[in-house]
Amino acid sequence: MIINVSKAKANLSKLIDMAYHGEDVIIAKNNLPLVKLVIHKPKEKRKLGLLSGQIDIPDDFLDENEEINDMFYGSNLNQY
Repeated sequence: MIINVSKAKANLSKLIDMAYHGEDVIIAKNNLPLVKLVIHKPKEKRKLGLLSGQIDIPDDFLDENEEINDMFYGSNLNQY
């Protein structure tokens, strides 16, 4: 259903109910579709440790790499 803003203001509760029950509700301005009214679906909470034991992170993962530091800061980094 496409409905203009002025009619949508007067029938908002009805439009919300229609969207809740799965009907497409599009609000238009000057007969130009602008927005679609959709129901809010809460995101599921993520579970900590979901990939535990499935990914191997090396012990030196957070160690600095001299070659990469030289690329970012230049090879003169250790002179100061």
